[in-house]
Amino acid sequence: MHEWLTPKATGGSELVVQEILQHLEADLYALIDFESVNPDSYLFGRTIGTTFLQHLPLARNGVQKYLPLLPLAIEQLDLRDYDLILSSSHAVAKGILTRPHQPHICYCHSPMRYAWDLTFDYLKNSPLGRGIPGFYTRYLLHRLRQWDVISANRVDYFIANSTYTAQRIWRCYRRTAEVIYPPVHVERFPFEPTKDNFYLTVSRLVSYKQVSLIVKAFNELKQPLVVIGSGPELKTIRQVAQSHIEILGPQPNEVVEQYMAKAKAFVYAAHEDFGIAPVEAQACGTPVIAYGAGGALETVRDAQKSPEGGTGLFFSSQNVESLVKTVETFEKIRGIIDPEACRLQANQFAPTIFKQRYLSFLERCCQEWNMGSVHPHF
Repeated sequence: MHEWLTPKATGGSELVVQEILQHLEADLYALIDFESVNPDSYLFGRTIGTTFLQHLPLARNGVQKYLPLLPLAIEQLDLRDYDLILSSSHAVAKGILTRPHQPHICYCHSPMRYAWDLTFDYLKNSPLGRGIPGFYTRYLLHRLRQWDVISANRVDYFIANSTYTAQRIWRCYRRTAEVIYPPVHVERFPFEPTKDNFYLTVSRLVSYKQVSLIVKAFNELKQPLVVIGSGPELKTIRQVAQSHIEILGPQPNEVVEQYMAKAKAFVYAAHEDFGIAPVEAQACGTPVIAYGAGGALETVRDAQKSPEGGTGLFFSSQNVESLVKTVETFEKIRGIIDPEACRLQANQFAPTIFKQRYLSFLERCCQEWNMGSVHPHF
C-alpha cells in the first residue's frame, strides 16, 4: 500500500516501493494510480487497486487538493483477504483497515509533515492559511492530527527511514521504529575523483528545500553554482540569481549524474527526514555541504570532526551567513576530503543492504506474530 503513484511522484518513497516489489510478490494498492499506464514506468501494465479519488477531476496532478478526503479514501480499500499488509507511508497509507489476523508492517518515510512539523509553514505560505479560510484550514489540520495518531495504532510494526524519523514517530505516535535506510542506487552514479570549479544543487524548487537560500549565499560568494530542478520557485530563483549562477531547470538523469560527478561540492539546505541527493553526490566522490539537521547528519560525515573519512561539512543555521561561512571553510580544507571516502560512505546505503535488512525484519516480525507474542514496540 502506497499513497499515490503518478509520473510526478518520483521521490525516495517511490524508490522504496520499487525495491520492495523486486523482492516480494505482492498486490499493490494506492489512493490513485497513473503510473501503470505510463510505458516508461516499472509499473507499466500492472494491476493496481485504487480508491474513489482516482475518478475525481484533476486527480492525475496529485490528490493533495483533496486532503480532507484522504483518510476516508484509504479506509475504503478492502484488504481483508491478505495474510500480511505492508505499507509505504508519508501521509495516510498506514491508516488502512486490517483484521485481527493480519500483521501490518509500515515503512514510514515521515509522519504527515503538513499536519505536524510544517503546519505553520503551510499556514504562512498558503492563501488558505489566512483570513476566514485560515480558520477552516487550522481545524482541518487539527482533525488530521487526531486521525493520524489514531491510525498509527493500526500499525503493528514501524520501520523508519532514519533515526531522525524514528524520533519523530515516537514524538507524534509514541511508537518505536526499526531504522532501515532507504535504498540509494549508488551504482548509477559515476565515481569521478577529478572535479571542476563549480558547486551544484539538485532539488525540487519548493520553499522548504531552501534553494533560494543557496542562490542568495552564492550571490555573495561570487562562486559558480549550478541549480538543477523544477518547481513553483523556478521563476523567482531565476530572477534572484546573478550571472555566475546557472539555473538549468529540470534535466534528464544522465545530465544530473554528469554534473554530480564533476561538481566541486554538492550543496543541500533542506531539513529532510533522510535525503537521497547527498548520498547520490557522495557516490560520485563529491563532498557535501549540508544543513546540519535531520537525515543529513546520518548520511554525511563532518570533515572537521572526522578529518579521516570525512565527506563534507555542515552549516548550523538555515541562513545566508551560516552557509557563506561554511563554503569559505570548505574552500580552505577541501583537500582533506578524499573522494574515495565519499564513495565508501555512499555504499552503506546500497540497495543490497536495504534488501537484507528489510526482508530480515519482515521475517522476524512474522515469526513473532505467528508465535502469538504481544510485541513490545511501544
